[in-house]
Amino acid sequence: MSLYVVVGFGPAGAATARLLAEQGHAVRVVTTSGRAPEPGIEHVALDATDSTRLIAAARGAAAIFSCAAPPYHRWARQWPPLATSLCAAAEATGAVLVMLGNLYGYGPVDGPMTEDLPLSATTTKGRVRAAAWQQARELHEQGRIKAVEVRASDFFGPGVTDSGHLAGRVMPRVLGGKPVSALGDPDAPHSWSYLPDVARALVEVAGEERAWGRAWHVPTEPARSTRQMVDRLAAQSGTGPVAVRGLPPAVLAALGLVSPLIRELKEIRYQFDRPFVLDASAYEAAFSVRATPVDQQVKATVDWWRERLADTG
Repeated sequence: MSLYVVVGFGPAGAATARLLAEQGHAVRVVTTSGRAPEPGIEHVALDATDSTRLIAAARGAAAIFSCAAPPYHRWARQWPPLATSLCAAAEATGAVLVMLGNLYGYGPVDGPMTEDLPLSATTTKGRVRAAAWQQARELHEQGRIKAVEVRASDFFGPGVTDSGHLAGRVMPRVLGGKPVSALGDPDAPHSWSYLPDVARALVEVAGEERAWGRAWHVPTEPARSTRQMVDRLAAQSGTGPVAVRGLPPAVLAALGLVSPLIRELKEIRYQFDRPFVLDASAYEAAFSVRATPVDQQVKATVDWWRERLADTG
């Protein structure tokens, strides 16, 4: 049994912490507010940008999982100090820093995204996420820390709520047989990374020394458009076909006036206006985690949302 520290308890942090606990490890979760303990998981309240306190919380850990993210509209200001603190904790404790990343750093590309593409994003969010990994990679190459990044596409599955593009804005409507509005082109191929697969990949690379020092893509099912995914979700729900329409830019702009999250989506709309396809063949050639079959993903997601909505009335 090892001790692992998970920074952040959003969908990915929670899934990772619970997977580690199921495997019999001791897990310490770091969040700003803390939570009540649960089996195998200790929750600690502290600001993860406070490197002194984070180092103390990570003493004795085999790995630190970076699963936290500042509020979407505060990335530019809050990501740099968080990344610096995480690196400081990894250096002081010797724990492997396992960073959960995304595909923003590549920027718009033609063709499937592979890990050897340059991090050449021109958007603010893309540059911020690229800089966080570049900082950790440079320290790894200097021998000061051990670091690895696992990059996922948009999260999908049980546990994904307001932040998911096939979650809080879609699933209640699908279950109610109501039309769904999609960001960008609803027929553009898009990769959806299943949340349990994200957690399994994070945990796997933490224990694989040959994985360290580079980025890997989460094993992900072949890309499917928003319309194709909604069709599958509706069929599983038994609600019949559900209309899917693109969200006009003017409507998106109007919604952004009252929602900081929606306002920030303008910067990454390119990910939905054109094919956005992740290639995980490098990971699959090296390690054992594979993407969960899409039919299983869809069933688990519908079941989870049906139970969630029933519990909340």
